[in-house]
Amino acid sequence: MTSIFRTAMGADFDRLHPRLQRRFSVGLASGEACTGRGVMDRIWHGGAWVKPFLALGSTRNILVPRAGRNIPFVIENVPYVDGFGRETVSFVRTFDLPGRARRFDAQMVLGPGGDRVLDYLGTHQHLATDLRLTAEADGSLLIRSGEHRFREGPLDVRVPELVGATAEVRESYDDKADRFRVRVSVVNRFFGPLFGYQGSFTATYTDVRARGVRPGLRPVREEARG
Repeated sequence: MTSIFRTAMGADFDRLHPRLQRRFSVGLASGEACTGRGVMDRIWHGGAWVKPFLALGSTRNILVPRAGRNIPFVIENVPYVDGFGRETVSFVRTFDLPGRARRFDAQMVLGPGGDRVLDYLGTHQHLATDLRLTAEADGSLLIRSGEHRFREGPLDVRVPELVGATAEVRESYDDKADRFRVRVSVVNRFFGPLFGYQGSFTATYTDVRARGVRPGLRPVREEARG
């Protein structure tokens, strides 16, 4: 067995920086979880018209409605088996914003074809998107999202481009600073940049078989449809 990320990337995984290979090898096979702690140099969002959408999404831990600089944060990547028997890795980010911490939750599973990662967003996994992972020439990892799908009960629809967005994540390792660096941008095709952040962090690894999954990390509701 290998991690869901190595499986999805195939031989391209070996082109990643060794520290990124370690971080994205978290899974049931390795038995490791990864916790990153650092600072977001900047969290930003688009114009005022974006705020109501970000505020709505934040009720289910999707996106962050506040901007800020030098914001402490934690990212928790913990593998577990979900209620449908799939290996899942959490991507739960907690931003320690003034007045109130905010979370941005995602849970990732291997797509049905084994060549992509399926990303479920939020506490109830109402939104799902395909992720394509690519190793860049400098050893960094580029992640691009595909179309979003909304699922609730019998409802199963593609999110229209007018209100949907494309996410791009770049994660790299800075050897001089001995830190991971991350940059995220979420852009709507018609209205431009919606939300993003950039910062750096260090990572520690723990034995998930010994520590398990902490309460509150898993979603409230799980979605079987990809």
